[in-house]
Amino acid sequence: MTDLIDGSLPSVLAAAAAWERDDVDEADKAELRALVARAEGGTPGAVQAQAELRDRFAATLQFGTAGLRGAMAAGPNRMNRAVVIGAAAGLGAFLRDALGDAAPRVVVGFDARRRSADFARDTAAVMTAQGVEVLLLPAPLPTPVLSFAVRRLSADAGVMVTASHNPAADNGYKVYLGGRVVTDSGQGAQIVPPYDAQIAERIAAVGPAAAVPRAASGWTTLDAEIVDEYVAAVVALGDGVQRDLRIVTTSLHGVGGQVLARVLAEAGFTDVAPVEEQAHPDPDFPTVVFPNPEEKGAIDMAIAVAQDADADLVIANDPDADRCAVAVRDRRMGTYQGAETASSQGWRMLHGDEVGALLGDDVAARLAAAPAAGGPAGGEGDRPVLANSVVSSRLLAAIATRHGLAHATTLTGFKWIARTPGLVFGYEEALGYCVDPERVRDKDGISAALLIAQLANRLKAAGRGLVDRLDDLAREHGLYLTDQLSVRFEDLSGIPGTMARLRSQPPAALAGSAVVDVLDLAQGADGLPPTDGVRLLTQDGTRVIVRPSGTEPKVKCYLEVVRDVAADASSEDVGQARAQARATLATLKHDVAAALGL
Repeated sequence: MTDLIDGSLPSVLAAAAAWERDDVDEADKAELRALVARAEGGTPGAVQAQAELRDRFAATLQFGTAGLRGAMAAGPNRMNRAVVIGAAAGLGAFLRDALGDAAPRVVVGFDARRRSADFARDTAAVMTAQGVEVLLLPAPLPTPVLSFAVRRLSADAGVMVTASHNPAADNGYKVYLGGRVVTDSGQGAQIVPPYDAQIAERIAAVGPAAAVPRAASGWTTLDAEIVDEYVAAVVALGDGVQRDLRIVTTSLHGVGGQVLARVLAEAGFTDVAPVEEQAHPDPDFPTVVFPNPEEKGAIDMAIAVAQDADADLVIANDPDADRCAVAVRDRRMGTYQGAETASSQGWRMLHGDEVGALLGDDVAARLAAAPAAGGPAGGEGDRPVLANSVVSSRLLAAIATRHGLAHATTLTGFKWIARTPGLVFGYEEALGYCVDPERVRDKDGISAALLIAQLANRLKAAGRGLVDRLDDLAREHGLYLTDQLSVRFEDLSGIPGTMARLRSQPPAALAGSAVVDVLDLAQGADGLPPTDGVRLLTQDGTRVIVRPSGTEPKVKCYLEVVRDVAADASSEDVGQARAQARATLATLKHDVAAALGL
């Protein structure tokens, strides 16, 4: 690894020369030489090239609980083969230290992004040279298949090369621990402290990438049987009910399309139409600005196809298929003013909290219907546990109580949700759902898709839909309506100032209700470890949580409005309550933005 720069042009040029000398990839070397030439050339582009070089060499891409993630290019602050080789060597050293004389077993997977296959092969080559038993997935596959394989093959670790829903220029490196290294309820989940720091320490001790030994062979490339086993495990969640549902699916140019198609077909769903323009992996993601179902417009194409096909349901996975978005026709949202579109007909994407409530209630009801099956041991009072992140809706806790189950609130991120003792269902509002934690200790957009399709199918047989079931939950628990305000920062230095301003000058009221509690989550709260965030509660039960994103240059604001709904409220009454709550959310967004100085 090269020394970090002091900011001067001679320093950055020296660091670039050292990096080029020790790099292992000829294309990266050539790209770096061209960038240096522009920086030295005295042309109008020289200043921009110098700034790019400074950014690449001012820091080292940090390995943490999210693993690695960043733009692909040469340099220590980018994703490239040299950085991946160092990460693989550090992870291998950590595993060897943890297991002593026993050879670690590691499963390595990758998606269809540019360079993902190269990064996976480098990982296999480095770890094989260290004496690690490496099992390489046979093709670009969804992250849930890798998560499944870690537990199914009793692996001590898993590596997934993916940037999930990030832009096309990015790639990433997720790490899971299990087998003989992590043996508690977190076995097979993504890393958490102190493992991240221990691995990072060993990565930092790795020398230049060119000096790291790499085997030319010796790892095992798995065959398609591991995919077959994953599909069979998901299909085993089937309810056996006759299918009468028309579904439109999209994989947003990712790797989940074929696997989801197999799961739905083998579970009996035959009326399924993929969005053809987005059905096949494409690392350029040509039809979407950001390949994230949460982003505005990302699933518009799927909703338009659903409108044309008179479909019942839209299911969208993100590019590595660990997230699942759901869209339905909510006729109360329709309007006949202006041009007729899918939106004017009422098609809308359900919020992640809505899907989380539907799936959580469904899992809880299934447990109640088969009490002998019980749940995994280790929950509160040995009761099965429903869990969600601290920024997700409070509705799941009410659902758990109603069904006699325990509930847990965790820090944000599935690395925390998935290791909840006794977990039978977990979710976070960012479209992540874990419906089968015994097999996959992570969010899984494919198994979640099957369960939401089955629920929609059963409701349709009764002449109802997912929106009707959401109305039922409002009558049973009150109406919990959530939304998010997300602000992207071009200059990361602006984020700490924004958070500091909120802590020092919190608003006195939000959406017309007095703020009665301001809690700095950095001090710890409700038994949770400290995390960077602020929680605001108002007199009428409205909640706002503001926190920096852990994976993107954003500040995210999680908004929740709660309203009482009578147990015998009509559909029109619930619809009116939703409309009023949405109006409150709109005001709340404006007030929160003002409080943040945005």
